[in-house]
Amino acid sequence: MDKTAGILFAISSLPSKYGIGCFSKEAYKFVDWLVEAGQTFWQILPLGPTGYGDSPYQSFSTFAGNPYFIDLETLISEGLLTREECDSVDFGTDEQSVDYEKQYNGRYVLLRKACERSGHKNSTEYKAFLEKNDAWVYDYCLYMAVKNHFGGMNWTEWPEAIHSRTEEGLREYKEKLADEIDFQLFMQFQFFNQWHKLRAYANKKGIKIIGDIPIYMGYDSADVWAESQYFQLNEDRLCEKVAGVPPDAFSDLGQKWGNPLYDWDTLEKDDFSWWYRRMHKSAQLYDVIRIDHFIGIVKYYTIPADMPDARQGEYCMGPGKKLTDVINRAIGDKKIIAE
Repeated sequence: MDKTAGILFAISSLPSKYGIGCFSKEAYKFVDWLVEAGQTFWQILPLGPTGYGDSPYQSFSTFAGNPYFIDLETLISEGLLTREECDSVDFGTDEQSVDYEKQYNGRYVLLRKACERSGHKNSTEYKAFLEKNDAWVYDYCLYMAVKNHFGGMNWTEWPEAIHSRTEEGLREYKEKLADEIDFQLFMQFQFFNQWHKLRAYANKKGIKIIGDIPIYMGYDSADVWAESQYFQLNEDRLCEKVAGVPPDAFSDLGQKWGNPLYDWDTLEKDDFSWWYRRMHKSAQLYDVIRIDHFIGIVKYYTIPADMPDARQGEYCMGPGKKLTDVINRAIGDKKIIAE
């Protein structure tokens, strides 16, 4: 095995005049610097849209991309925005940290303008993107549209018809929120278009991308809402037990993460199809895939949801090799880093 080295550096940490690192010229400069420094790998943090607390490990989707990473400079060069429009938005002045409230209040205003001017619906590239990603993109974009419609409310608090995904409820909100769904689709199209160009540039320069995926999904996510049968939820689709780790040398109380646990029996009956799709998508985005808390595939810790910490819990056996065999099929010749 050849000896190689790389650097962990979050996309959000790249320099940017617009408040957060993104797929900008600074990202390309960083790739060039990696080459000059004799590096082989660029490890990034999860690319998904961040949920509560803006942690990359609490995402609204395992498949979607974070709209904050869409480069505004590129949209300016494409004539979808003006520099004056971008410069007029307050993204904050602290160069050492991201003001996520200002990102939320400012960036989406600009992206909506770009969407309205884009003519993307007539683009062959856009149509190809939708066709390639139809297994997840419509559910995610509907989820975000409904979530925004109800002021960011968790899906468990939505009206019953859309909470439970009845045919009538899905039809009603798809019609009512058609423009917002289109906006969400536009952002995903832009995100992946820009990301694939950046990754292709890195690969051409000899730099491989190490992606990162959390083992668990956030409860407030399109995945849990749209495919709740794959998670340990009761008949009201609430968590009775949640994920975490027991007390150890680092914490007397353990860690109660609060993520829903997988229903491994149901997943196995479906040949782990959700995990296959997840890992196949990751293999299209990255050269190497790091699975956070990989041990959870072998054994996982369950905590009663009503407990204040992780001291009361128990270990259960995970699917182990049954799942890793599926992962290997899904990723082809790509490699896994087991954290």
